[in-house]
Amino acid sequence: MKELFVWVTTRRIKPGALEEFESAWRPDPYPQALRYAYAYWSEDGREITGVSFWDTKEACDSWRASEAETRRHEAMAPYVVEEREGFYRGRELAAPAR
Repeated sequence: MKELFVWVTTRRIKPGALEEFESAWRPDPYPQALRYAYAYWSEDGREITGVSFWDTKEACDSWRASEAETRRHEAMAPYVVEEREGFYRGRELAAPAR
């Protein structure tokens, strides 16, 4: 199975800030080595978990150190109360066919 490189970030945001946060959260430009990105919100809209899949760990690290990512982080900062992140390696778990 193909190995995947995944960056997961969970942020708690200020009440009522979901729309503004989501606008600031979108990268511009999108990183070339980013293959897939997903966002998941809690029911109350106060916690957002982003999961992104990368070609390599080095590609993700390069994006995280980039000026574009620094600007994106600065744009999100007014809405963020708490942030946790981690980088993981893994593979798909094949679910049984139904």
